[in-house]
Amino acid sequence: MKAVTKIREEKIRIDSSELELKEKLVSLDRVSKVVKGGRHRRFRALVVVGDGKGHVGFGLAKAGGVPDATQKASAMAKKNLIEAPVTNSTIPHEILAKYGASKVLLKPALPGTGLICSNTVRAVLELVGIRDILSKSLGSSNRINVIKATMVALTNLKKPKETVTETKAVEDKVNETE
Repeated sequence: MKAVTKIREEKIRIDSSELELKEKLVSLDRVSKVVKGGRHRRFRALVVVGDGKGHVGFGLAKAGGVPDATQKASAMAKKNLIEAPVTNSTIPHEILAKYGASKVLLKPALPGTGLICSNTVRAVLELVGIRDILSKSLGSSNRINVIKATMVALTNLKKPKETVTETKAVEDKVNETE
């Protein structure tokens, strides 16, 4: 299976004011920049927001204080919402996505399986509303790139109706050639 690296379709802008969003702080890091006068310390926050009904987004922001960084990241996450197809508390098909050196493999699972994935991927999948999934993080474990790879995977998922019509089209082409 070849890894998906880009978003295939146009991204539809979703209004976050109509949704009841929950926030989750994935990581909070102290970062510093060395300048002539010494070190310039700031905080970087990685926040994921979602409504549990198929909408999720993430934000990454830096600020001088922890509350400011989390608020900025939360505002960015609300601007970058995507819609992911969720069918029976899982995803419609298997997908492998790559961002940077991180790869994320998502597989649909039977009801009752639960979320079998890393903590970083779990934060995104819980807030999108997926309860049963099998996942494997490959390559780099950088949290930012893992979340971006997960978002690429969720964005490129096809809705169940599209998948059925595409498989019928492929079967028809095979039958015509025979």
